[in-house]
Amino acid sequence: MPETSHFAAIPSQITQRNVRWRRFRLWVMVLIYLGLAFLVLYGRPPGNPAPAQAQARPSATLTLAGEPGKPSPTVTRQHLLTLSPSPTITGAPPSTTPAGTTPEQPAFLLEKLSIERGTIFLSIYEAGYFHLYAYHPQHLPFTRLTFGAWDDITPAASPDGRRLAFASNRNGQWDLFVLDLASGNLTQLTDTPEYDASPSWSPDSQWLVYESYAPLPTELQPTPQTTSAPASAAPITHSLDIFIRPAQGSASNPGETIRLTSEAAADYAPSWSPGGRLIAFVSNRSGDEEIWLADLDQVDNRFRNLSRLPRARDQYPAWSPDGKALAWASSADGYQTIYLMEVSSPPAQARPLGNGARPAFSPSGAILLTALSTPNHTYLTGYERGTSGLVLPAIPTQGSVSGLSWSPAELPQPLPAVIAQAAQVTAAPPWLAALTPAADLPASRQRVVELQDVRAPYPYLHDLVDESFNALRSALASRIGWDFLSTLENAYLPLTSPLFPGMLEDWLYTGRAFQLNTGAMNAGWMLVMREQYGADIYWRIYLRTRYQDGSQGMPLHELPWNFNARYSGDPRYYEQGGAYAQTIPPGYWVDLTNLAASYGWERLPALLTWRSAMPAARFNEFVFSDGLDWRAAMLELYPASALATPTAVLPPTLTPTRTPWPTRTPPPTRTSKPAFSATPSPSSSTPGAP
Repeated sequence: MPETSHFAAIPSQITQRNVRWRRFRLWVMVLIYLGLAFLVLYGRPPGNPAPAQAQARPSATLTLAGEPGKPSPTVTRQHLLTLSPSPTITGAPPSTTPAGTTPEQPAFLLEKLSIERGTIFLSIYEAGYFHLYAYHPQHLPFTRLTFGAWDDITPAASPDGRRLAFASNRNGQWDLFVLDLASGNLTQLTDTPEYDASPSWSPDSQWLVYESYAPLPTELQPTPQTTSAPASAAPITHSLDIFIRPAQGSASNPGETIRLTSEAAADYAPSWSPGGRLIAFVSNRSGDEEIWLADLDQVDNRFRNLSRLPRARDQYPAWSPDGKALAWASSADGYQTIYLMEVSSPPAQARPLGNGARPAFSPSGAILLTALSTPNHTYLTGYERGTSGLVLPAIPTQGSVSGLSWSPAELPQPLPAVIAQAAQVTAAPPWLAALTPAADLPASRQRVVELQDVRAPYPYLHDLVDESFNALRSALASRIGWDFLSTLENAYLPLTSPLFPGMLEDWLYTGRAFQLNTGAMNAGWMLVMREQYGADIYWRIYLRTRYQDGSQGMPLHELPWNFNARYSGDPRYYEQGGAYAQTIPPGYWVDLTNLAASYGWERLPALLTWRSAMPAARFNEFVFSDGLDWRAAMLELYPASALATPTAVLPPTLTPTRTPWPTRTPPPTRTSKPAFSATPSPSSSTPGAP
């Protein structure tokens, strides 16, 4: 018996030992998590911007199409890191820095910029128009160069820093202009009905390469069989192509113009190498937007694909001043990354440098400046070419950026009279809020007012934002030639009007939001572009202009998102919530999202269920939050008691009835099996047997 009891106690001892081991491992994991949390919260130096998040991508090998008789260089990427914007950048308020001032920046970051002189030229969207600015983080505040009721975009400084080429629609159509920075004289280089933009200088400053929305060559024009498409899918008769023309001359004496590309696909954003024999540009001729090279010394094998990054959208190539490196912006998996390739030392290595959307090298090539885009704001930042270190913290701009160039020369002092006059201009606000007096409202409470000549279920908006909506409506109508905002899907909604499930706290209830009429999208007059920022999906709205002669809008440069693809029967498109269009739609379009942002209206991210539920996409909703959260905006219209949703209590019955106790089900009884006897039973006698 003692031996039996001893062995019986062994399992209990093992169980206790396992319990203690599990407790030990649990405490170790708790300590590890606490240490990681401490590092995340307190591991950053005070006053520094939060380090960018990193995401590892699987390794990939990129093969470039080489020239005949030469080995093809190979681009190998081992676990490339894609940096995402810091949360401190994404959540930052819009810029309130006026032109002519420079935001304060940490000195230890700007030390590396002290040796980089010159001038940074950029085009900033302000009060409904793009205007040219000059800037340097240490030596020059934001200085306006142009001002007027037109757009000036894609500036490019000449190699000697004396002239600035850019595109403008100041004369009705998009043409190329050259500004002499010393005298302020402006020369118009092109005078065509087509869209001309994105100029880039040759090394000797004698030629310009640029993009133009030109008619296709005769052999690529659509035939009568291909023009039988529906009205919403017009045949493609024009495309973005690359042209070269002399930088000297004028619109009346343009000189010889050379067409470099003749593809039905879009070729745009050219950049001329400092060596003079290569031109980098963006093309979607392979099905994806990628960086291509044009070798001017070749005829048969002139073009080759350079980037070939999988599942990425590559744009805006920029050469280093020594011509040894090429940088471009790449968008993939919700992150905007600047890639750098040392093309002079094969095999060329494409490596990520940091977050950004438009790269521009400093005059020495040691620093790379870039624009950093978030869903509703744009910033300027810079990286060191050799170490990828941050040398310029994020500087907010007043609006989106269209073009970035770093000139080796400084602005002349004093400024020419024309530029000095533009620098003194302060842009007037595009609208002014005006409250409607009301004596029956409590203190700090507002009301909704009716929108005139607007069709909607409830054509009302908050009294503080209705002037902004009316100004946006007028500005949009003048740019597209038709009154698109006269009919809305929704404006203000009362609390008694339910929305789609999951949208209980929608901004429509605050009177500070409106939803566009999606009927224009079915008619082919409205397009939606998908933009991903991290895990969030945002949308950009383009509207087709009434007059397609180049006097309104500009051609598209990217593929739109097709929501109707989810109904094609392909399960992949249903799970993705749609698909990208096969081709870029032709014609001229206006960016409604960009215009609305200048009037205070911001877009919202899609809800998590947008792929299966169309209303959850929220692509057609714009909000004027003015820094408020949803509850604070609601309290401007309603008392706090109106926002409470108490749980309904059922009233008791007049005659209480006794609640019966549940009866216990008896357990089933086991039926005994019959026992078989070993003695066989006698067989029954057969009738008639003897």
